[in-house]
Amino acid sequence: MGGSNYDDDWVLPSADITLVLVGKLGYGKSATGNSILGREAFVSEYSHASVTNTCQMGSTMLTDGRTINVIDTPGLFDMTVTPEDAGKEIVKCMNMAKDGIHAVLMVFSATSRFSREDSSTIETIKVFFGEKIVDHLVLVFTYGDLVGENLLKNMLSNAPEYLQKVVQLCKNRVVLFDNKTKDPRIRTKQLETLLDVVDSVSANNGGNPFTDQMLTRLKVMLLKYSL
Repeated sequence: MGGSNYDDDWVLPSADITLVLVGKLGYGKSATGNSILGREAFVSEYSHASVTNTCQMGSTMLTDGRTINVIDTPGLFDMTVTPEDAGKEIVKCMNMAKDGIHAVLMVFSATSRFSREDSSTIETIKVFFGEKIVDHLVLVFTYGDLVGENLLKNMLSNAPEYLQKVVQLCKNRVVLFDNKTKDPRIRTKQLETLLDVVDSVSANNGGNPFTDQMLTRLKVMLLKYSL
């Protein structure tokens, strides 16, 4: 799970990495961003109201010299968010990602039942970003403190067809995250696993991030929704 798909002699580009977090309220999206950055960059709380109200970005330097930028988005795909507001935030997100998006991390809770509504989130993402965004999608399941790798693999192999289709669509790019652990070894290992998957996404896309070429499409959609 989350394995690399490229040859060992692939030379990683010495460029910044930009990740975008998307996910519904309560799935641990902001906490995942904090785990990736290694600090409390985003407010993360267990609440019934969305803590992240607008796109925010945090950055940190990796041990290999690259900078990783993490953009946390509000619950763009919650039922209470209008298409117009979602569109505005996605435009803002693309503006923050100046050099493009290397991977979109779709965050789900490993302890919650994966619903048809969850699976339709990908379709919504494609509507806003376009079909090519699928090539940059990575599934991140949170609550790794309660669900281990083996249990997650079991769950996915016995999952409803609509979840299995989502995993196939993302070419089995699945990562399990424990956002509660204080163990530096676990934190380092899961970040390395995620970055391995992100680098494989870049390799599979010829090193090209998802850029703001789609911004025109987003603005057209935004105009349509505001009429």
